[in-house]
Amino acid sequence: MRVITFDIETANWFGNGASEPSELEIALVGMHDSATDTYDSFLVPELTRMWKVLEEADLLVGYNSDHFDIPLLNKYYPGDLTKIPSVDLMKEIYDVLGRRVRLDAVADGTLGKKKSGHGGQSLVWWRNGEVEKVRKYCLKDVELTRNLYDHALKNGSLKYRELGSLHEVKLNTEKWHTPKSNNGAMTYTLGF
Repeated sequence: MRVITFDIETANWFGNGASEPSELEIALVGMHDSATDTYDSFLVPELTRMWKVLEEADLLVGYNSDHFDIPLLNKYYPGDLTKIPSVDLMKEIYDVLGRRVRLDAVADGTLGKKKSGHGGQSLVWWRNGEVEKVRKYCLKDVELTRNLYDHALKNGSLKYRELGSLHEVKLNTEKWHTPKSNNGAMTYTLGF
């Protein structure tokens, strides 16, 4: 399976008329492609390079991606990314716990690693023209998400650290790698 793990950094944030993810603007998209085991990032003018990779993906993986990243990226995409199967790790955890858990808490609990910053810092860097800092921050989040996904597949669970305690969340990963049955027909909308 070709799995694309991805994350988006935005050029603006909620407020000033924006109340939905699709009303924001993309600064940069970071991704890992399991077919090549490489990381890449794309500024808005470069997004067309990414479409072919996404069209060839069997699965999109993100953290809060079903609610945030996919609707925002769909605003730029000439097709419909919701037609590509996806695993949103935050949603998977939410479905078990009934509440959201931050990526930083899950990365710390599962991998013993922390995020390299937070979204507010990324926005400041972007506004100051520090694109490389935004790129590095985004790709670090992609790496954490990919490692969490791999861990969940191997162990059937993720852990998170909260208020000094470590907690485990059992996840049903059985269907994550079940390809859609489409008899070889293209399920996307660009037709690459």
